[in-house]
Amino acid sequence: MATRSALINVMVRAADKAARGLKRDFGEVEQLQVSLKGPADFVSTADLKAERTLRAELAKARPGFGFLMEEAGAEAGDDGRHRWIVDPLDGTSNFLHGLPHFAISIALEQEGEIIAGVVYDPVKDEMFWAEKGVGAYLNDRRMRVSGRRRLNEALLATGTPFRGHGDRGRYLGQIEAAMAATAGIRRWGAAALDLAYVAAGRFDGFWEEELSPWDIAAGLILVREAGGYVTELDGGQGMLSSGSVLAANDRLHGEIADLLRPAAPARG
Repeated sequence: MATRSALINVMVRAADKAARGLKRDFGEVEQLQVSLKGPADFVSTADLKAERTLRAELAKARPGFGFLMEEAGAEAGDDGRHRWIVDPLDGTSNFLHGLPHFAISIALEQEGEIIAGVVYDPVKDEMFWAEKGVGAYLNDRRMRVSGRRRLNEALLATGTPFRGHGDRGRYLGQIEAAMAATAGIRRWGAAALDLAYVAAGRFDGFWEEELSPWDIAAGLILVREAGGYVTELDGGQGMLSSGSVLAANDRLHGEIADLLRPAAPARG
């Protein structure tokens, strides 16, 4: 059985407490109050309540740490070295449509490096967690990325543009290339869970662009600690600033990158 550190216990407890409210509200999804935040980008009262709960729990346990949160934005901490990066509800559109595929994502950044992460799926009661140098786990079971070595056997996940967001032509080129070379593509609408599934070996790879730091921060360390490889689509390491992510095992990562890059040339 995996032994969780005090830090991971703090993150798990915060996620679990916020999840209680999400599960209650998910059961009454048709009655949720919803406000329009942008084109096809909704924020629910459940989202806001979960974020307040997470902030309160994390601040109580580590009062000096800063925050970067989806709704509340950035907040400096007295500590100056640590920052929580939090998405209280990744997969908001799924949640609001009654689709049981969403998660809470919490990462801890130390001087620019992600050192711990938790992604919790409250519907399935799956707690994905990782800490630098400790490994990645699903509940109490060690996770490893897929061992597949052939691209034509690989199942990939991605995110596609929706109304008012992204470059549709760019993504269509990527998807056409991936469709022709792989065993299939999935678009499930929750990047944190997509990365967690790569770490668990459920997906062989995942790519997406124009993501926010809170979408991917926890997932990055999950994949790395599960033995995977994560970069930007062009091979860089600035995922949190660029929002570009490609995650896979060490064998498939390069092949997927080679497949996608010509299909989606850099914007000029």
